[in-house]
Amino acid sequence: MKKVASFIAILMVTTIGLAQNGPKIDFAAKDNTIDYGTVSKGDNGAKAFEFTNTGDAPLIITSVQSTAGISIVSKPTASIMPGKSGKIEVNFNMPPGPIRKTITVETNAVNYPEGRVALKVRGEVSN
Repeated sequence: MKKVASFIAILMVTTIGLAQNGPKIDFAAKDNTIDYGTVSKGDNGAKAFEFTNTGDAPLIITSVQSTAGISIVSKPTASIMPGKSGKIEVNFNMPPGPIRKTITVETNAVNYPEGRVALKVRGEVSN
């Protein structure tokens, strides 16, 4: 019985260790959120989500989609190697009112369920 329990424990530790391997995406923005704060309608709505591949395999950004009012200006098209960084540039069109937008990034990262990362943009645009 002790041999079976030991085998199961070793198998679990090995499985958990293997599940941690692969590309990992970590964004510089706290809670994956860019806060514009209070801005005026005429301000520039361009921002960038900067990230690093903290894993041990190439990171691939397969898709970046946004809700209405946010344009994706640029995203990496090549693989991001381990230890390297990249950015996703967005532009908000700045109509007056609250800013509550989400950008969905699809990747091969192992540190997010199905590799999907929700990025958030928030703030307030005054007249």
